[in-house]
Amino acid sequence: MKSITIQGTKRESVGKKSTKALRDAELVPCVVYGGGEPLNFSAEEKAFKGLVYTPEAHTVSLEVDGKTIPAVLQDIQFHPLTDRIIHADFYQLSDDKPVIMEVPVRITGRSKGVVAGGVLRQTYRKLKVKAIPANLPDEIVVDITALKIGNKFYVESLKNDKYSFMHPDNAVVVAVKMSRNASKNAAAGQDDEDEEEVAVEGAADATPEASAE
Repeated sequence: MKSITIQGTKRESVGKKSTKALRDAELVPCVVYGGGEPLNFSAEEKAFKGLVYTPEAHTVSLEVDGKTIPAVLQDIQFHPLTDRIIHADFYQLSDDKPVIMEVPVRITGRSKGVVAGGVLRQTYRKLKVKAIPANLPDEIVVDITALKIGNKFYVESLKNDKYSFMHPDNAVVVAVKMSRNASKNAAAGQDDEDEEEVAVEGAADATPEASAE
């Protein structure tokens, strides 16, 4: 999995006044867990751009006062009015310790159902996976080629030995639904069949009468 680097400075004080001063200086108060004692630090808000405002998944290399800490972003808080980042939680990675992370879903192929007039509905843009750091995928690839109208692709179909999913097996990742146009065309086709059947029945009924004459 790709990694980005965030430079940070250890915080000596974690009170409200110091936190406010950091935010006023466009710095984000942060904490990293998982390595014994939590480490409080601050980082420039712009350093989060490549981590937060992207559809891709990344691990993080935190460089705090000369120490490098591999980690993943666990939680991030935004200001309700300005959308500025006001706090970030990280979790330190260990080679042999599984971690939970959201990974983007990438759709490939051309669905048979979509070609037939159906509509593709994607339920999950990201899926939560659990794995040791070395097995964390960059993305989850879903091939929808075989999906027909009414078919669904479940999490169960994505199971593998490298990582597990934090979703039920029957969770629907994508589905192909009947579109309004396809539904109308199907209904129109049925009406035509019904009319044809009526016409044929009428013709059959008329034959004895003609013979009687």
